[in-house]
Amino acid sequence: MMSLKRVTILLSFCIFSIYALLILSLFYFFSGESLLSILLSERTLYSIKLSLFAATAATIFSLIFAIPAAYGLSRYQFFGKEMIDTILELPMIVSPVALGAMVLIFFNNPVGLFLQKKGVQFVFTVYGVLLAQFITTVGIAVRLIKAVMDSIPVRYEEAARTLGASPLQSFFTVTLPLSKNGIIAASILTWAKALGEFGATITIAGSMAMKTETIPIAIFMRLSTADIEGTVILVLILVFLGLGTLYTVRVLSGRRGIYMG
Repeated sequence: MMSLKRVTILLSFCIFSIYALLILSLFYFFSGESLLSILLSERTLYSIKLSLFAATAATIFSLIFAIPAAYGLSRYQFFGKEMIDTILELPMIVSPVALGAMVLIFFNNPVGLFLQKKGVQFVFTVYGVLLAQFITTVGIAVRLIKAVMDSIPVRYEEAARTLGASPLQSFFTVTLPLSKNGIIAASILTWAKALGEFGATITIAGSMAMKTETIPIAIFMRLSTADIEGTVILVLILVFLGLGTLYTVRVLSGRRGIYMG
């Protein structure tokens, strides 16, 4: 009879094999001749730059909202907390396409049209790419950071307050430093999620080349024209950027003790 250790390790290798097989299957259609021409094309380079910029900006905005929101949900009891906590699961329950459709519909009602006339145009613009990635990641960022803050005993903050620290001071001097590793991990996972976001982005911002075309959208457009070689190269670029970043962070986290979940 197999031990628990062997069963669990075997299952982890089985799951790994599924994803590894999918990645390796890409190389059946890989063309070295097409690699440089597609990789160095103006359209592809623009898609890469837009994806990196949008994912980074969306992550920063998500963290600005997520850190204080996660602290409030973790530390305080207030009316509507359960409802807020539940709604934050929306990006994980509703598909990205449906979430993008909700945003698009909002901007086509009187309130949304008024906001766009008075401010920034989001529909079919680069700002729409940022909004789509922010909408799909901020709830997840709050959930990840809240889990980290929930694990920090409240008594540490109470001890700081008995020494004369205000609630704001105890947050910055106690809770935030103790949450640092978890926040770093959450920001990396949020960035990776934003980098691969497709459904909400194409729904809100469209698929205009050299304007709103991110890497995932470029993959879809190549696939829609049956350009398998081009699709494979763009998928490999996305996989390299996403998994490469996550793997690098995991290696560094093993050296510095950064919590990655």
